[in-house]
Amino acid sequence: MDRSKKQEFAIVDIETTGGNAKSSRITEIAIVIHDGNQVLGRWETLVNPGKDIPNSIFALTGIDNDMVKDAPLFEEVAEHVYSLLKDRIFVAHNVNFDYSFVRFQLQEAGIEWSSIKLCTVRYARKIRPGLLSYSLGRLCDYLDIPIENRHRAGGDADATAILFAYLRALDTEQIFQDMIKHKSIEQRFPPNLNLKEFEQLPHEPGVYYFHNQAGRVIYVGKAVNIKKRVLSHFTGNNIQAQRQHFLKEIYHISYEYCGTELMSLLLECAEIKRLWPKYNRALKRYEPKFGLFCYEDQNGYLHLAIDKINRGQDCLQLFQREYDAIQLLQSLMRTGDICPYFCQFGSASLATKSVRNSPLPDRELHNTRVERCIDQWLQQRPSYVLLDKGRNAEEKSCIVVKDGHFYGMGYIDQYCQWNDIEDISMQVKTYQSNHYMMELIRQTAERYPDKVCFFAKDTIGQRVAAEAESSYDRRAEHSLFHAW
Repeated sequence: MDRSKKQEFAIVDIETTGGNAKSSRITEIAIVIHDGNQVLGRWETLVNPGKDIPNSIFALTGIDNDMVKDAPLFEEVAEHVYSLLKDRIFVAHNVNFDYSFVRFQLQEAGIEWSSIKLCTVRYARKIRPGLLSYSLGRLCDYLDIPIENRHRAGGDADATAILFAYLRALDTEQIFQDMIKHKSIEQRFPPNLNLKEFEQLPHEPGVYYFHNQAGRVIYVGKAVNIKKRVLSHFTGNNIQAQRQHFLKEIYHISYEYCGTELMSLLLECAEIKRLWPKYNRALKRYEPKFGLFCYEDQNGYLHLAIDKINRGQDCLQLFQREYDAIQLLQSLMRTGDICPYFCQFGSASLATKSVRNSPLPDRELHNTRVERCIDQWLQQRPSYVLLDKGRNAEEKSCIVVKDGHFYGMGYIDQYCQWNDIEDISMQVKTYQSNHYMMELIRQTAERYPDKVCFFAKDTIGQRVAAEAESSYDRRAEHSLFHAW
């Protein structure tokens, strides 16, 4: 912007074929030139979008295909649009929506343009806080601003211009000057979010929640630095419809401070499963792909097999990777002295032709070996506590694993005493375990063994003695560790 010129504003409103700047198109645009006090000029036109206008859009705006068939294409008016916007502050109600469409279609017309933005939704929230709604229609009702041709570009732009002048007249502290600073987060903030809620976020690890107008959680995220991570959601110029709708639905932010990144990851997973937020998709899709099964064939022989998981299937162990399942089954086969013929390794067939042609073992002896091997493996699944720093110097974070499954987590006193895993389990909140959570815990336990305290059925000493007497070789033990 040319600072030598008097500060002027281009107040813009558009109508479109949809909510996505990349796949939708402008059908009407109106631009009101304003100096902050009064209107200096005005221009509007219908635009041929080059595609059909959906019935839902026609019902809202009254613009149909017949109305725009003889209107100019956007590229035919692009130069004029640019001349009206150049060196002026771009003003709109929910500014990022209008800005994303105009900028994208100017780029398609070969014109590179960017501008400082001012959102009248956010501006109104600062000048007139506490209103029930900040939609353009409701604001005009509250403030007795005349609005004609609602949901048409010209009518909405005229109403926004009156609203802008009204807010400017009440802005005795020049709030808008802070809002239009080039690096101000106001430029990219969701229009309905109170900036004070963001400013109160900590620079600490934890879980944050985005809420809609009704208070319902629509997104849960985790962060090493909550404030920095939340801000990253609002950066960039993503024009996808999903992101535009997402930002528009954010009204409030809450958070829960956690002692460590692992506690944040586990809480995020548990909260997504509990709340099932609208915009969380990645962890919803996370499902283990493979399982270790035990089944009996028609001749009464027990088999151990690796196969892909179907929803609702019961199995001995779940795996994200087929490789990890193979490692465990190989270990069980060796330590249990199980005939390879009765072990199916999924896509990797390890039974040799000579084994297939060998006489079958005694059925009762074979089944006893398989059952004993499985029972021993289940008994060896570890119980332990993972201790780490807490949210302050007076406490520790505590993650409890029982029999190879995540049991619960919480925060305990720094000097807390306990005798067994049951004592410490009573001091944490229980959560439902899943494969993803146990993978996170396992990886951390492997990386930081000094933070892990193991428990046997009775005492730690018995576990140490049992491990010392164990006949399992180190490779088998390593494979079992990977199968938690």
